[in-house]
Amino acid sequence: MSTSESSTELLQAQAQIWNYIFSFISSSAVRCAVQLDIPDVLYKHGKPMHISDLSTELSKVNPSKVSFLPILMRFLVHFGFLNQQEDRYSLAPASRLLAKNHESFNLRSLLLVIHDPIIHKPWFELSNWFQNDLPTTFHTVYGKPMWELFLEEPRLCDTFSDAMANDSRLIANVLITECKHIFENLTSLVDVGGGIGTVLDLPHVIRDLKGSGNLEFVGGSMFEKIPNANAILLEWIMHDWSDEDCVKILKKCKESTPGRDKGGKLIIIDTVLESPKHDTELVRAQYNMDMMMLVCLAGKERTKKEWGKLFNEAGFNECRITSILGSRCLIEVYP
Repeated sequence: MSTSESSTELLQAQAQIWNYIFSFISSSAVRCAVQLDIPDVLYKHGKPMHISDLSTELSKVNPSKVSFLPILMRFLVHFGFLNQQEDRYSLAPASRLLAKNHESFNLRSLLLVIHDPIIHKPWFELSNWFQNDLPTTFHTVYGKPMWELFLEEPRLCDTFSDAMANDSRLIANVLITECKHIFENLTSLVDVGGGIGTVLDLPHVIRDLKGSGNLEFVGGSMFEKIPNANAILLEWIMHDWSDEDCVKILKKCKESTPGRDKGGKLIIIDTVLESPKHDTELVRAQYNMDMMMLVCLAGKERTKKEWGKLFNEAGFNECRITSILGSRCLIEVYP
């Protein structure tokens, strides 16, 4: 121990490193809880539930393992997943979003797809990917991109599609209730990969989907042609792609929208990275997603300056950023 370090500082540093090393445990414990149906049972019960009643309702738990349940439960309480009152447990506000029957939307599918072994394996190759010339860690492990692998794994593809559909429902609800003015005077809207207006997505994605009312599904590629519209909405799309590909997408959008004098604009829902020095739940979510994009797609989240550079290169003149979507922002871009 150096003279500049006290025993307290050294032990504090040790605990910090331990928490880095063991950080995977919290998400693994939550995944376990979801797979055992703990959120569903507590949500259905509707009030704090005694652990003995909970264990009786958890049909997936083998009787020989019931004595271990309190270890999992107290861990979930410590990390804010559950509330505890003596021996009774209830869902915390955030964990309610992992219940199957939550009234608006849930994050269950996102949790399960991100923690699928197929998605986990490339993380162990991240350092090797930095040392090779392959495009993504998925190429390093599987010899193919993530999207191609999804087509070969229907179970994983379906879970991912459900996760994205749930996210679109949340965003649509916020946009309709909080940002109605954004869509005023629009006569047409193309939503790339979302669920509003004319939805453009790859043919195999929308193969079994049927439109209704003002909702229409169109198969195609945003790199080739985007249907003409007053406005184009890109939901959580741009972070999948390199800067070069993003500029191509933006130029296709510009080709398909009228000038600003005719009401044309591009609406982007995506992350605008805050300073890494900020330590809040929202900013932490941004940087976790930044690493997820790096590993899965060699994509990235972007700062305000990086977004501006893309818009300039694609020929757009102005953008307006509104922080109203949690860890993501609403970005309006004008030709």
